[in-house]
Amino acid sequence: MSKIAIKPAKINKIIPDSIAEEMGFEVGDSILSINGMKPRDLIDYQFLCAEEYLELEVLDIQGNLHQVEIEKDEDEDLGLEFENALFDGLLQCNNHCPFCFIDQQPPGKRDSLYFKDDDYRLSFLYGSYLTLTNLTQKEWERIAQMRLSPLFISVHATEPEIRIKLLKNNRAGQILEQLKWFQNNRLQIHAQVVVCPGINDNLSLEKTLLDLASFHKIDFPTVISAAVVPVGLTHFRDNLDELIPVTKDKAKEVIKQVQKLQKQFKSKLGTTFAWLADEWFLIAGEDLPQPDHYEDYPQIGNGVGSIRQFMQDFQQKANQLLPVSINKKKQLKWVVGNAVEKAFIPLINQLNQVDNLTVDLWALKSDYWGQEMTVTGLLTGQDILKSLENQDLGDGILLPSLMLKYDDTCFLDDLRVEDLEKQLNTKIFIVTDMESLINTCIN
Repeated sequence: MSKIAIKPAKINKIIPDSIAEEMGFEVGDSILSINGMKPRDLIDYQFLCAEEYLELEVLDIQGNLHQVEIEKDEDEDLGLEFENALFDGLLQCNNHCPFCFIDQQPPGKRDSLYFKDDDYRLSFLYGSYLTLTNLTQKEWERIAQMRLSPLFISVHATEPEIRIKLLKNNRAGQILEQLKWFQNNRLQIHAQVVVCPGINDNLSLEKTLLDLASFHKIDFPTVISAAVVPVGLTHFRDNLDELIPVTKDKAKEVIKQVQKLQKQFKSKLGTTFAWLADEWFLIAGEDLPQPDHYEDYPQIGNGVGSIRQFMQDFQQKANQLLPVSINKKKQLKWVVGNAVEKAFIPLINQLNQVDNLTVDLWALKSDYWGQEMTVTGLLTGQDILKSLENQDLGDGILLPSLMLKYDDTCFLDDLRVEDLEKQLNTKIFIVTDMESLINTCIN
């Protein structure tokens, strides 16, 4: 098991009017222990801080040690946030999946782009997917003891030989036994299946979804849901297995196959259970399902229903915020991946009903990744520069924040928004949600 050294429980934010602010904590301080226990991660921190009486060992930003005593209500939060959720290091992936996006990137970019995590704690805290292949017995015991549920599991195939082939790890063949472990311990998971044509599609996909559904019991569903996702390929594939990209015909085939199973699951389990990522419909050129199809959106983090929800949110905010007209003429370019071009046309039409406002949709593919169809989050600064240089950009560009590193202005190719602004000689407006998008258009 490989670990990356990460700083200890170092504080990077103090919540205003919190216990921590009242006690005089500062950004840069580090918590070393709580009631004599050294927290390994945010899970330990939250568990230990649930007590009414706390004794903290704190290393302040000047390097001085302090013993801090706190009395509070049970489960009351201290109001601290940390640089990292993991204080003892990141559990890295020990698989060699040929479709792993991290291995399909060019060399020489920022280090964080090459971190391959397979950490159950990030799965529990943030919904990232793991494979279960690198867990020690001690970690299995911790999952059960602390009731870390639900976890998000990359299954891909339930047939041992196919999963071993996909993950290139002999431990990958234990997936059905591991699902039984979750069932016996009354813990839950969400599953995902990345479909690689010619490997885990057709009969293999059907078997995988039926096997997963067998763990969805009405009284206690161990497998709550499963997402079916198309493999994403780039042209940075040196030393990787050749994989077949998902074509329009293959997307139509998978949609038809899974929709047939969905009807069975709905009838037997009372839920659709197996969900098709939006990308299948975009690749196939088919309309997205209606909002009521998605139930409570259990796999939205996997791109299942995210576009439909985006459109619904837009409609709601547009009805509330869009005026009949604005005082001054404004012309903007809204940059998105070309995968959503068809779905976003009604949104553009609604924006352009506002008098004096013109919003052009620029739906781009990524030459950087070598993709003919690209989701918005994978567009790079170079893609935008290549497509928009020498264009009349009007009053600026609307840029979805999901293209950028979290809480930063850096694209996946390490180009920064401020550098792109200079090269395009225009203003770039970062939009984080529907309200900021609409307000940027009308204000």
